[in-house]
Amino acid sequence: MIEKRDFYIDGAWVAPSQPNDHHVIDPSTEEPCAVISLGSQADTDAAVAAAKAALPGWMATSPAERIAAAERILDIYNTHTEEMAKAISLEMGAPIDMSRQQQVTSGSWHIKNFITAAKAYEFDAPLGDHAPNDRIIHEAVGVCALITPWNWPMNQVTLKVIAALVAGCTMVLKPSEESPLNAILFAEILDEAGLPPGVFNLVNGDGAGVGSQLTAHPDVDMVSFTGSSRAGKLISKAAADTLKRVSLELGGKGANLIFADADEKAVKRGVLHCMNNSGQSCNAPTRMLVQREIYDQAVETAAEVANKVTVGSAHDEGRHMGPVVNEVQFNKIQDLIQKGIDEGARLVAGGTGRPDGLNRGFYVKPTVFADVTPDMTIAREEIFGPVLSIMPFDTEEDGVAVANDTPYGLTNYVQTSDPGRANRLARALRSGMVEMNGKPRSAGSPFGGMKQSGNGREGGTWGIEDFVEVKAVSGWTPDA
Repeated sequence: MIEKRDFYIDGAWVAPSQPNDHHVIDPSTEEPCAVISLGSQADTDAAVAAAKAALPGWMATSPAERIAAAERILDIYNTHTEEMAKAISLEMGAPIDMSRQQQVTSGSWHIKNFITAAKAYEFDAPLGDHAPNDRIIHEAVGVCALITPWNWPMNQVTLKVIAALVAGCTMVLKPSEESPLNAILFAEILDEAGLPPGVFNLVNGDGAGVGSQLTAHPDVDMVSFTGSSRAGKLISKAAADTLKRVSLELGGKGANLIFADADEKAVKRGVLHCMNNSGQSCNAPTRMLVQREIYDQAVETAAEVANKVTVGSAHDEGRHMGPVVNEVQFNKIQDLIQKGIDEGARLVAGGTGRPDGLNRGFYVKPTVFADVTPDMTIAREEIFGPVLSIMPFDTEEDGVAVANDTPYGLTNYVQTSDPGRANRLARALRSGMVEMNGKPRSAGSPFGGMKQSGNGREGGTWGIEDFVEVKAVSGWTPDA
């Protein structure tokens, strides 16, 4: 078991102010794999104070200096990929090959893309030719609290930390207590990159402790949070007293509209996407809406694909699905699968209980329900597990109506060979992202949602803009 790790505050590793041990559980075995300390108010205060003290100096650095720091971080990150992959696999259950190929590389992808975006970003520019003495300055919003989840840890840590860094902000990172080891390693990488003390700080803790302390702290200027919509509402309320900026990336219940003219791999692609990362992705296409002409065949195909998905330990190499993150998540998913059965959905693959041969570990059967109706619990709630709900629709208008009938609005998906229809749906679907015919978003494209999926936009230029204030200056003397 990995021994207890300390906090990174003001450029040094420091012991917690008081003992408060937390065991990190390996979801593949249900055994403790590491011990961390959970921070107290004193630890939070020390980290925020360090970030506040470092802010004037870091804000005053040039964009070129901040970009150079991000480039150093990327170079060092790329020398720790195997260590990072093993940490993520151990603590949250991503199969080791998937961890190497998707989890770790999402971090390097975002760092690289932020470097590109920052080089093109106009931190300081004239208002326009009509106003030669007016200037628009984009300056750091200030001290930022970054609260990240366990499901795609390096994806979310880099989206927040690197954007804040190049914007000139200082920060306190609170990673999920379920998957803190990758963040500790990332702090070591930033330390090796030689950031000035206090620019980046890390305090481990849970949401009720360090998370709430950061959200309400009077010296924190912004909270960037990724997690559940329930927690996002609580953070918004707590931050209101100090009128902090709050950027939220929350849950989703993505619809995948498959039309009769979709390509032959559309259903298989949708099932595998839903099951990726054991279904623990806020942008997973968990509602498969299928045009009635091909509905029966789609259900049959979906069941076949799900039944071929193998489940096993995160420590084993190969293409399989690992466990979900913890017992609480496992029990929630089991309850919702049973709820689907009780409410009359037709179970065509999977079901309750662990897969055959696995009696320990938080393993869930890849599960597919057919004949789901929009009012059923499994069609309304974010399950955050490998559970797919399939329902038929008749017309394009019917499909859009069902897709939009959700409090969430993160990602929707469209499968059709009709370009005109695809473009119509891209505008009609109420979500921050629409992906069509299996094409993923490109480098620099923003990640974020509408409605109860949050208000942030992470990645590329939009990710940097989340962390800057816009200052209008008149009476500027050019070239002075």
